[in-house]
Amino acid sequence: MNQQPSPRRQKLAELISDNIKRWIATEGLSEGDRLPNEKTLIELYGCAKGTVREALKILEVEGLIILKTGPGGGAILSTPGMEPASRMLRNFLHFRSLDGYQVYQIRRLLEVEMAVSVVGLLSESVLASLEANMLACECHQSGEEDQRRQRFLELEFHNLLAKACPNPLLSFMCRFLNDMLRDLVVVKKAYVPERKQFDNANYRYHHDLVAAFRAEDAESVRRLMEEHMRDAEQHMSALEAEMSDQMLITPGERSQAVDVSPLLKLVNQTR
Repeated sequence: MNQQPSPRRQKLAELISDNIKRWIATEGLSEGDRLPNEKTLIELYGCAKGTVREALKILEVEGLIILKTGPGGGAILSTPGMEPASRMLRNFLHFRSLDGYQVYQIRRLLEVEMAVSVVGLLSESVLASLEANMLACECHQSGEEDQRRQRFLELEFHNLLAKACPNPLLSFMCRFLNDMLRDLVVVKKAYVPERKQFDNANYRYHHDLVAAFRAEDAESVRRLMEEHMRDAEQHMSALEAEMSDQMLITPGERSQAVDVSPLLKLVNQTR
């Protein structure tokens, strides 16, 4: 009978950092508040200076504190940003061959609920930003770089909605999925060839959604976003099928890539 490997034992610095996080939550501390100084933490936990510094470094890497040196310095609480958390999750999924269909399995559900949740909550400033986004999409030119920008603008429309979502978890998940799609756009060059039908459909849905948001018509928002997600998923699936052959690297293309890539040269030399 095979023995299961025992779980890794947490280091003292990790235990201290976890304890500090619990203390922050219990005390209801917020951004800008200070942690006890280094000497106090050493006395409190009865450990070496190096252990406390390692614990604080863990919190700094996680984005929970900023460490300042000199007079008036110390550990100051900070609100972690969206991008580091999203990037770590995307890195986790990077080698798992994620495709557009898998992203839309979740997105077509969450995006609808997020959109309905912001009905009646969008300020005039946010509505104006949505309309400015649509105008930028309408004015795009032909060309690879403009098509890439077009796809990013379309995703940013949805990020503007997600930022207004009152549910922080739903907001994060929708923005994370948009980041995943942005990565797929870059990796798979999902803006070539030009797809006018996709451009026009996105613009039409975004235009109708803004009108429904202004009217605070939750039923229309739900219907439009459901249709929009189904349509976008179909376009993504068609695009990935169309580009599957283009993703294969021919021997000639590999030879050219080796000429310009130091990493590929190194791989070839070690084979």
